[in-house]
Amino acid sequence: MTALPLDPARLRALFPAFAEPSLQGQAFFENAGGSYTAQSVLDRLEHFYRATKVQPYGVYAASIKAGEAMNESFERIGRALNVSADWIHFGPSSSANTYVLGNAFAGWLKAGDAIIVTNQDHEANTGAWRKLSKIGVEVREWRVDAQTGRLSLAALDALLDSKVRMVAAPHCSNIAGEINPVAEIAARARSVGAITVIDGVSYAPHGLPDLAALGADIYFFSTYKVYGPHQGVMAIRPSLAAELPNQGHFFNDTKPRYRLTPAGPDHAQIAASAGIVDYLEAVADLAGDKVEGADPYRRAHAAMRAQEIALATPLLDFLRKKNSVRIIGPDDPAERAPTISVALDEPGAVVAARLAKHGIMAGGGHFYAQRLLEAVGIDPDHGVLRLSFVHYTSPAEIEQLIAALNAELK
Repeated sequence: MTALPLDPARLRALFPAFAEPSLQGQAFFENAGGSYTAQSVLDRLEHFYRATKVQPYGVYAASIKAGEAMNESFERIGRALNVSADWIHFGPSSSANTYVLGNAFAGWLKAGDAIIVTNQDHEANTGAWRKLSKIGVEVREWRVDAQTGRLSLAALDALLDSKVRMVAAPHCSNIAGEINPVAEIAARARSVGAITVIDGVSYAPHGLPDLAALGADIYFFSTYKVYGPHQGVMAIRPSLAAELPNQGHFFNDTKPRYRLTPAGPDHAQIAASAGIVDYLEAVADLAGDKVEGADPYRRAHAAMRAQEIALATPLLDFLRKKNSVRIIGPDDPAERAPTISVALDEPGAVVAARLAKHGIMAGGGHFYAQRLLEAVGIDPDHGVLRLSFVHYTSPAEIEQLIAALNAELK
C-alpha cells in the first residue's frame, strides 16, 4: 500500500465509535449506508439539546442562540461547498427532499417538456422524476452499459435536444461506484437550456465537492453519510429555488428556507451539521502540506480521496483475481469511490452474513438501485455484496476484509 496522507490513528480518535467496546474487532464496511458520527457533531448536538432546545429565532436569549447555531450550519455548509448560504436547504432525508422537489417540478414543468434520468441512480433521484410522466412530461432514460454499469457522455448527447428541461444523474453510483463527470454533464445540459439535479449522496462522504466548479443547479446529499446527523441537504441555485412553486405553508412563501422543506427539519440536527465542517477542517489540518487545495475543504477532499485510493488498491487487486467475482463498475480505484459491489453466485446478503463471523460489517441486496441491477443482468432479489468504506478505514481493516473474503468466497 502506498503512503497514506492521513494517519488512521489520529483520524479515528475523532470518532467515538472507534473507542466503543462493543465495536472492538468489528471492521465497518457498510459506510455507504451511513458513516460513523464525528465527535465534533455529537458535541454540537448535545449542546443544542442541553442548552438551546427551544423554538429558534425568537426574542429571548436561548432562542436567539438556537437560531444562531442553525444559521452557522447554513453558512458553513455553504462555505464548504463553495456556494453562499442561500443555496442551502435542510430536510429530513435525501429521499424526502427529492420527493418534495418532484412535486415542485410538477408545477414548474409543462406537458411536452422532456427530462432525462438514469438507470444508474438510487431510486430517490430517478423515481421522483419518473412520476412526472403523469402530467405529460416526457421521461428519457440515460442507460448504463449492460456489461460495466457505466454511463457514457455519448449516450447522454443522443438524448439532449431543445425539449429537455432537466437532467438528473448521480455524482457517484451507490452500486457501480463510478465517479461521473458532473461538470461535463452540467455543461451539456446548459447547452440546451436544461438544469442539472445531481445526487451526491454516494460521493459526498469522500469529500464535499466545489459546486461552483461543478456547475450543477441542484446538488443533494445525506449528512448522516458525511459523519453527521440524520438529515438531508439540498444545495439549490437561489434563482431556480425562487422559480419553483412553494411546497410549504402559504404564509411562508417569501421565506426561501421554508418553501422547499415543508416537513420542518430537526433544529438540533441542523445546528449539529456545522460539526461536519469542523471535522473537514480537522482533516485538512491532519493532512498538512501533504496535499494541495485552495482552502481547507479542498485539501480535506484531496486527502480523503488519496487515502481511499491507497486503501482500495489492494482490495480491488484481490477481487480482480477472483474468478468467481464480478466487480460492478470500474476496477481502477482512481475512477471510483470505495463503494465496491460484487456479483456472486450466492445472494449478497448470504455472503455478508458469513463475513460477519469474521468481524466484517458489510451488506447485501439491491440498495435501492433495482434498475441498475436489472440493467446489468442481476436479479435485485439476489443482489450484490457491497463493501463500502471511507478514509477513516485502516489498512489493518482492509487486510481483515481480504482475509475474510479469501475464506468465504468460493
